[in-house]
Amino acid sequence: MDELVRRLSAEGQKTAVGGPSPSVEDFQRRVAEKGYVFIKFTDTAGGTDLGVRVDAAASDLSGADFARGVGSVHIEGTLTLNLMKVRCVTDIELTSLTGTGHLVPSEEAGAAR
Repeated sequence: MDELVRRLSAEGQKTAVGGPSPSVEDFQRRVAEKGYVFIKFTDTAGGTDLGVRVDAAASDLSGADFARGVGSVHIEGTLTLNLMKVRCVTDIELTSLTGTGHLVPSEEAGAAR
């Protein structure tokens, strides 16, 4: 398994909304309209900003009040990192745009390499 994928697979990694200009409004638009968000794992050298295709069925936005910028969301989605298919799982607090999460290597990851 790739070293970065292995490190980010440990539960409880610090995460944040990533991308060029993170804001509650941009995060909501990306989740609702684009189905694609940036999640940054902040404890790597310089941070690791990942583009994640949101899995709407596995994500939960019911705890969020985007208009007031409060509450939390559970985001799950897929991406390929260093040639490995992975699922990103994270919980984000809207007040700080930070949270915790981890990667889950896909069972097909070995076949994709």
